[in-house]
Amino acid sequence: MSVKVFDTKEAQDLLKAAANVGSQDGSARARQIVHRLLGDLFKAIDDLDMTPDEIWAGVHYFNKLGQDGEAALLAAGLGLEKYLDIRMDAADQAADIGGTPRTIEGPLYVAGAPVRDGVSKIDIDPDPDAGPLVIRGTVTGPDGKPVAGAVVECWHANSNGFYSHFDPTGAQSEFNLRGALSTGVDGKYEFRTLMPVGYGCPPQGATQQLLNVLARHGNRPAHVHFFVTSDKYRKLTTQINIEGDPLIWDDFAYATREDLIPPVVDKTGGTALGMKADAYKEIEFNIELTPLVQGKDNQVVHRLRASATT
Repeated sequence: MSVKVFDTKEAQDLLKAAANVGSQDGSARARQIVHRLLGDLFKAIDDLDMTPDEIWAGVHYFNKLGQDGEAALLAAGLGLEKYLDIRMDAADQAADIGGTPRTIEGPLYVAGAPVRDGVSKIDIDPDPDAGPLVIRGTVTGPDGKPVAGAVVECWHANSNGFYSHFDPTGAQSEFNLRGALSTGVDGKYEFRTLMPVGYGCPPQGATQQLLNVLARHGNRPAHVHFFVTSDKYRKLTTQINIEGDPLIWDDFAYATREDLIPPVVDKTGGTALGMKADAYKEIEFNIELTPLVQGKDNQVVHRLRASATT
């Protein structure tokens, strides 16, 4: 078609009407965002000479994305979640705030895991293909002093790459490989669990459908997610990768960071710890929290998350 209509009065009037620009009702912020995003889309249609077939293919794609419940997964796969981290990193750098690096939350957190004191064994269900793993460390503040009463939450996949609550086989208990604990005066935490593997996007899902068109894979390296919260410090959202995974630097969700690949160490004595074998792997992951900003935690992100009860 190769015509440009975005700057015409008709198109601009349509854009303002669609966003209800100038109204005193509703949300002014929502109007501002919709006006900008819709305007960017209208201009892209002009600039790229998108056809009606391409537009309606996109509309139908969003229908499938919603039906599959994969919008949050796609947000990770297209780098949207990583981009938010880049912005927050830049803000912290400008404010001279350090601490343990953040990285993406991902779409598979489940609220409601029981909170233990200091130590939590989270491998509830048997998994013959996964070896025992201990993840331990100390939570400190910027001054290096231990933080008591910090809540450390942890979640990861099983040896099939499935997370409990989202496991399509239905084989896992609600809080298998999910745990939460509160640190003592020494700031220490310890999760006794099993070695995770990475996962791939559902092969027939909307996310992988788009990745296929882009000639991209939808796989993640083995990793373990963390939330760390404290009344006196900002919430940390992060994850560690399992050392040696071949996809560490080829993560479709762009979550890998150099400082979040702690060494994996061989240990013995797992039987005395109640683990499935005497030989086990250990990861030490120490966490430094960052101060509140003007008395507020500006790292808390409000988004729809799954929840379950024990």
